[in-house]
Amino acid sequence: MNHTVKPGETLSSIALDYRRSLQAIISANPSINPNIIMPGQIIIIPGLPPKESIPYTIYIYLKEKQLELRRNGITVKTYPIAVGKMLSATPIGNFVIVNREPNPGGPFGTMWLSLSKIHYGIHGTNQPNSIGKAVSKGCIRMYNENVNELASIIPNGTAVYIRPSRAYSSP
Repeated sequence: MNHTVKPGETLSSIALDYRRSLQAIISANPSINPNIIMPGQIIIIPGLPPKESIPYTIYIYLKEKQLELRRNGITVKTYPIAVGKMLSATPIGNFVIVNREPNPGGPFGTMWLSLSKIHYGIHGTNQPNSIGKAVSKGCIRMYNENVNELASIIPNGTAVYIRPSRAYSSP
């Protein structure tokens, strides 16, 4: 998978976001100077397929509190979700699923799908009454049966587009 460097990013921060070691990132990019990266530069992320090779995409609409699963651009399922509260808003942007953890424990329900932004993910919940509300610390909460279904369909590397609302749905 390729990552385009954004302003303020370092190889260390990119490694953290993708849950890869710094050495793995450096090894996958032998022609770059690890001390000097610039916005717009392409960094290879080892161990993840190119997102263009995956037929699935996920769109998250914060205002509507919905997660939309698409296959080849066509919506196949829409799920209700909970999103971040005002003081810990869900980040808007383009991400990918970088890994997963079944039964992560605590309040995260039966599945955790890590986003390519450290500390954020799509996960189940032990508080099903929170679905449909803005109550999380920024993560996307789903009913456990829904996140399990989603995890069984999508591979790591799936693109996730988080938008304020359907009015801003372009990647």
